[in-house]
Amino acid sequence: MDALAGLLDGPRAKGAFLLRMIMEPPWSVRIEDRAPLCLMCVTEGEAWIVPGQGDPVLLRPGDIAIARGPEPYTVAYSTDAPPRAVIGPGGVCTTLSGEPLSESMHLGVRSWGNALDGSTTLLVGTYQMDGEVSRRLLDALPALLHLPAEVWSCPLMPFLDEEIARDEPGQSVVLDRVLDLLLIAAVRAWFSRPGGEAPAWYRAMADPVVGRALRLLQNDPAHPWTVASLAARAGVSRAALARRFTDLVGEPPMAYLTGWRLALAADLLRETDATVESVARQVGYSSAFALSASFKRVRGISPREHRGTG
Repeated sequence: MDALAGLLDGPRAKGAFLLRMIMEPPWSVRIEDRAPLCLMCVTEGEAWIVPGQGDPVLLRPGDIAIARGPEPYTVAYSTDAPPRAVIGPGGVCTTLSGEPLSESMHLGVRSWGNALDGSTTLLVGTYQMDGEVSRRLLDALPALLHLPAEVWSCPLMPFLDEEIARDEPGQSVVLDRVLDLLLIAAVRAWFSRPGGEAPAWYRAMADPVVGRALRLLQNDPAHPWTVASLAARAGVSRAALARRFTDLVGEPPMAYLTGWRLALAADLLRETDATVESVARQVGYSSAFALSASFKRVRGISPREHRGTG
């Protein structure tokens, strides 16, 4: 499992909020859904994304933007257009005074807007859950990521445009996977662009020694790893691995493993009914007590308290 696969073990699309937004000026939508990630791309016309902080971004056909929550932002036909609608948690749309708009602006299957023949069409895909495993990567992204069409090309955008309004068996699963792939393509392009500032642990994946060690840890966190056993599998000395791993990733191998195990445990506690004992063994701890001690030391709360906050 690599860094981007790790991302999709966190906010992996499951019944994602997907729609085609068709608008005619004047229009402006305030997004307050607190979603961890939202992908937006224009297929016709133009749209401005106005973050709470930072410069507005103009989206043209072929561009893609990723907004990282939970901070609100506005999508509109101009940067100074006052909001006419608000999108809240779960994709619920209302007027500024709270009156529902979902029915009045419904334009067909996964289509929404103020005019069926509007001059601007925007595809929107929103991840609605905040996965713990991907926090390391989410924190490496800016609040608003923008890739213009001239610096990247992705055949998935036209495919999503075709599929988003279909109403066939299993269609939501198809769209979830397309959204996942589009996210991977966009993040990969963002980190690899000229001047891109990929995080150290992401760049470390390309290192023949540290990259192998990272994959071993991520693929089999329950294994009783030591620096010595990891170094043997990576084909270097214990001292060489410890030094190289820390230099490239920013923390020692066992510290990285602890963070990865606890992130996996946090997701399992929230997303399954497995006992703390079962979760502990799945992620590499010998007992519920061992997991609880590590969890509380690093996160400040017990596994049961964490589960109760979900």
